[in-house]
Amino acid sequence: MTKKKKKTALVFFPAFDWAISPTHPEREERLLYTQDQIFEEGLLDFDNIVEYKPGIATVEDINRAHICVPDAQSVTMEPHLISAGGAITAAEKVLSGQADNAFALVRPPGHHAMLVVHGARGFCNINIEAIMIEYVRKKYGVKKIAVVDTDCHHGDGTQDIFWHDPNVLYISVHQDGRTLYPGTGFPDDFGGPNALGATINIPLPPRTSDEGFLYALDNLILPILDDFQPDLIINSAGQDNHYSDPITDMRFSAQGYALLNEKLSPHIAVLEGGYSIEDALPYVNVGIILAMAGIDYSHVREPDYNSAALKQSDDISRYIEKMVQYIGNQWKQRHAIKEKLVGSAKHAGRKKNIYYDTDNISEQQEETVRICRDCGGVVTIDSTADTGNRIFAVIIPALSCDACRREGEDIFEKTEKGKYRHVYLQDKDRGVYLAK
Repeated sequence: MTKKKKKTALVFFPAFDWAISPTHPEREERLLYTQDQIFEEGLLDFDNIVEYKPGIATVEDINRAHICVPDAQSVTMEPHLISAGGAITAAEKVLSGQADNAFALVRPPGHHAMLVVHGARGFCNINIEAIMIEYVRKKYGVKKIAVVDTDCHHGDGTQDIFWHDPNVLYISVHQDGRTLYPGTGFPDDFGGPNALGATINIPLPPRTSDEGFLYALDNLILPILDDFQPDLIINSAGQDNHYSDPITDMRFSAQGYALLNEKLSPHIAVLEGGYSIEDALPYVNVGIILAMAGIDYSHVREPDYNSAALKQSDDISRYIEKMVQYIGNQWKQRHAIKEKLVGSAKHAGRKKNIYYDTDNISEQQEETVRICRDCGGVVTIDSTADTGNRIFAVIIPALSCDACRREGEDIFEKTEKGKYRHVYLQDKDRGVYLAK
């Protein structure tokens, strides 16, 4: 069957001037071999694959997604702004009609950066997908967005940023957090009380192969997307599920990644993790690009690929089938679960302990959300880091109702600095960011 070709935009930013250390997995060479492979394969000779230069994200762009302590300039360098700008450029090409889809092959990555940012964690300073999402919501008025995170590590930062947002569906398929950093992302982590069901976690056992990933896609992810009906689908395209990755234990292949993207058909893909620099990334990225462009990818294969050696066990298959059924049932019952959970409560709270492993910072948070049937609910966060910084933040949600707006503005106005270094207001609905 002839595939329908699509115009695919590519945005590259290898960040050759940025690395955590010369031997760190997240270093400059990560995209060098991918670029070489793309040129060798002649992908840019196809008239429907076009390369664009990344833009540069602004402080205003960052402040729509994050509360940076003390400010965005203190936790970022220029490569972070260009990486986020590359994701925004990819979205611009799609939403302006210049491309059918786009792939931002950029670094540094971002999906471990949470709503509040005291430093770097999981190689991430700022969340480039979240910054892109808030940008397109503000500029283009996109209402419903789905993020499918295929990085091997649970995207705890993206989950945290959109935990209370009923209009952003976050689906993470990853290696079980009991066996891998950051140790989170379980099926019962289902979203905040006003957005129950808008967070879906699919923790797969170590040594899951193409078969297991695609089973979860076909039997859970795609049906949920059909129900949710997003206006925009984003693939947070981590590639460390590959069988050759040095810091994970999964068995996904380049062919599996390509088929997943063909079936998922994301509007935008943004590179996240993936640390097998020579043996995986060139083949996986080429496969994804061809799949997005509607070009045959059947010839893309790793030199050492051995399907028999990568086959998952029957026990793993049975485990995944049961988990998919459990999560699917939760999704179908999400409205009843919400009614039972919320009841007559007016507010709900949670406490979080967050460790910034890259910068060795510990943070304690107390978060409160107003229970609301009309929007995501106004959120307040009291955050203290062992750096000595204590801040208070008020977040008015996107598409906020009048009651949540009034409560948020009132809390911000009445909260004095006193014991806090800063008091912040992040108004996602109006794009306003204030600090005192």
